[in-house]
Amino acid sequence: MHALTLPSLLVEQAARLGDRPWVQAPGGALRFGDAPAHAASWAARLAAAGVKRGDRVGLMAGNRHEFLSIVLGCGWLGAVVVPINTASRGMQLQHMLGNSGCVLLVADAASCPAVAALASLSHAGQPTQPVQSVQDAQPAQPAPAGRQPVHDTPLALRAIWLLDPADPDCQLPVPASAPPPAPHADTPALPAATIQPGDMLAILYTSGTSGPSKGVCCPHAQFYWWGKIAARNLEISDADVLYTSLPLFHTNALNACFQALVTGASIICDERFSASRYFDRLQATGATVTYLLGAMVPMLLARESRPSERGHRTRIALAPGVPERFHAVFAERTGMALLEGYGSTETNFALGGVLADQRAGTMGRVAPEFDAIVADEHDAPVPDGEPGELLLRARPPFAIATGYFGMPDKTVDAWRNLWFHTGDRVVRDADGYFRFLDRMKDAIRRRGENISSYEVEQVLLSHPAVATAAVYAVRSELAEDEVMAALVYKTGHAPTPEGLLDFCQPRMPYFAVPRYVRVLDDLPRTENGKVRKFRLREEGITGDTWDRDAAGYRVAR
Repeated sequence: MHALTLPSLLVEQAARLGDRPWVQAPGGALRFGDAPAHAASWAARLAAAGVKRGDRVGLMAGNRHEFLSIVLGCGWLGAVVVPINTASRGMQLQHMLGNSGCVLLVADAASCPAVAALASLSHAGQPTQPVQSVQDAQPAQPAPAGRQPVHDTPLALRAIWLLDPADPDCQLPVPASAPPPAPHADTPALPAATIQPGDMLAILYTSGTSGPSKGVCCPHAQFYWWGKIAARNLEISDADVLYTSLPLFHTNALNACFQALVTGASIICDERFSASRYFDRLQATGATVTYLLGAMVPMLLARESRPSERGHRTRIALAPGVPERFHAVFAERTGMALLEGYGSTETNFALGGVLADQRAGTMGRVAPEFDAIVADEHDAPVPDGEPGELLLRARPPFAIATGYFGMPDKTVDAWRNLWFHTGDRVVRDADGYFRFLDRMKDAIRRRGENISSYEVEQVLLSHPAVATAAVYAVRSELAEDEVMAALVYKTGHAPTPEGLLDFCQPRMPYFAVPRYVRVLDDLPRTENGKVRKFRLREEGITGDTWDRDAAGYRVAR
């Protein structure tokens, strides 16, 4: 084992911290001293079910104790965990499972309907029956004649572990059963696999712009460095209590667990964010450090002030992307400072700094573990004060992602000339502080979720009345973006916006369903016929735009 891998971190901190609490999530808690044995137990269950080193294990569940158990088990075994957003539906879910080649999916009951619906997309449904090994089960079958899959990648999925009893009418595409029991107490613990820092621990999906979501290959060392750098910026010590209500299937919450692991702090993971209960939970947990996303801060400030906003002992929140105008008022009202920074699934926490060095309106300076430049379209650095694309690279080996799984062309393009191209337009001042300007790529971020315009467009284009679709970001009144769709209907068709969104809801994540719909006779195009999305973004919300919020239309989660 190596010091930068998950198994070695678990063993090292168990010896150092013993009975001190590490992580608490709905359904259970884990002490540092018990973590290696817990990881070995779940690794043994995975191995007994036929999962081998390098195999991918899908994980589609909300925040709960078993989520972290599967992550630890995969890390101990040398398998690769693939966390999947529980809101994923239809072609997006099909693509994630197919692209990653998951042989096993671990899911909660709430995710079963979305998984069952894959049978109608890509393969014939099979009756659910118990299965003990992924080697014994048969992979999902191709679609019957006349029914073409949305994505061509066949599923390698052979079995599903259900963390909760599922609806008996929910016909899953492959055999399903509860996870096997823990090994008998007399059974020797499974030794940790020999893991190197560059070995992959997770594939985390992030939105594509001109194609489907990309699976980011995250090595063991990347999680170590994320935990170390973020903890340094937040000035976390082993006396701190971290609190997150963000989903563990995203990097923010998952890496908060590594911040606790690296420093010896403890962390509480709540089931979900609640604006009405947020400060009560901070007080109840004794949290000293917490985590917020851009839209959460204005949501909290929009509520009537309550004594609990000052009844906690939380000193700081990592809150990237919060508009500058909210920082001072939030700190004055809650006594909690907001720390800015810049990171992504691919790049780690590359820009930032401690609170004392924070400069209003900026993302901070480059971390000592990274190099950063602002570049022109030829990847040449531009002078300070001039805008350009943010390019990053890490100094320690494997401190950033190693590529996109199964997408070598996307990997080469993003990592060209030995720099990772973020697609974000920034400017650096003479003191080395970076300020975000806008996105250069066709990406949408709504309330902390990255949305693929391509995947939303594909659903819209599958509607029988839609001839052409362009999906793009418009600014939200809270923070970040809202989703807008400009459509051209086929001759003789005129569906209502409500009917169009009714079609979308079962086929995409709830957060990706467009808020704004605009119907046009044609879309602005280049001489080569490519849609000029920048023109649509410039026009923004026009007088002929339909707004689902204003119309009272509600999207179900």
